[in-house]
Amino acid sequence: MIGVLIYPDFQLLDVAGPIAAFEIAGRYARDRASIRIMAAEAGAVRSSSGVEMLARSLRHDRSMRTLIISGGEGVGGAASCSKTREFVRAAAARGCRVASVCSGAYVLAEAGLLDGRRATTHWGRTRDFRRRFPQVRLEPERIFVRDGEVWTSAGISAGIDLALAIIADDYSDAIARDTARQLVLAQRRSGGQSQFSSLLELQEPSGRFAALLEWVRQHLDLPLTVEQLAEQAGMSSRHFTRAFIAETGTTPAKAVERLRIEVARGRIQASAEPIEGVARATGFGDPERMRRAFIRTFGQPPQALRRVARAV
Repeated sequence: MIGVLIYPDFQLLDVAGPIAAFEIAGRYARDRASIRIMAAEAGAVRSSSGVEMLARSLRHDRSMRTLIISGGEGVGGAASCSKTREFVRAAAARGCRVASVCSGAYVLAEAGLLDGRRATTHWGRTRDFRRRFPQVRLEPERIFVRDGEVWTSAGISAGIDLALAIIADDYSDAIARDTARQLVLAQRRSGGQSQFSSLLELQEPSGRFAALLEWVRQHLDLPLTVEQLAEQAGMSSRHFTRAFIAETGTTPAKAVERLRIEVARGRIQASAEPIEGVARATGFGDPERMRRAFIRTFGQPPQALRRVARAV
């Protein structure tokens, strides 16, 4: 049995997305798990969209193998509810897999289940989450993170990626692949994939380096030294470096590497282009240098990302 925990003002897609994935997977595997919607108070529970779902009361059931906690605007109330926290802690203590979608990670953190663990949540919650839960090893760029039997995922649609990973764990990669196809997903995203575009994150809407960053993205095969970037921006190297860090929060060299990694990842996942060719085209030059950058960023080498993409 799969339990899905909701509360007033939960996010509807955090619940509906994983439920649809589990339903389809059960159909392919010919082993449908029952799905139970639960809440601290039984009855109709209103989502932030106004749509209601009918929930049963929180009840311990040893047949429950997975508990998924929704995110949403009302997560603060759920995280501060002692009844909810105790239920989640008891489920984990029985060996149940416990997972959160988006801001549902706050419930796990308040229950103490993320202490010392790796976790993620929606990128918009990063600063607040780190301030409130410094004991959690937050990895804000990850789509989802698994640390033992505790799983966390990023915002909204990432709940489907988390569900597909659970499906692969419980059934097989083939069932997860077929489920993703039925959901008409372009690809099944790995947990190490970034939540957002490096280009969009680095540039302010009216920032003076927006044009430069777009130029960098189009010329990744060049050396792209600080001197070269400063010249393109029409500034001295020293002034350029200080101004760039002040506006983007990172150094020019790190920004270039992030853009190289993002473009290289897209080419690796979307084509059969040789790894060596991708490394040259994106400015890494040496495939080993690109491999080390991928492991630092995604926790796995380029070949692993390609295998996952091809499996879908």
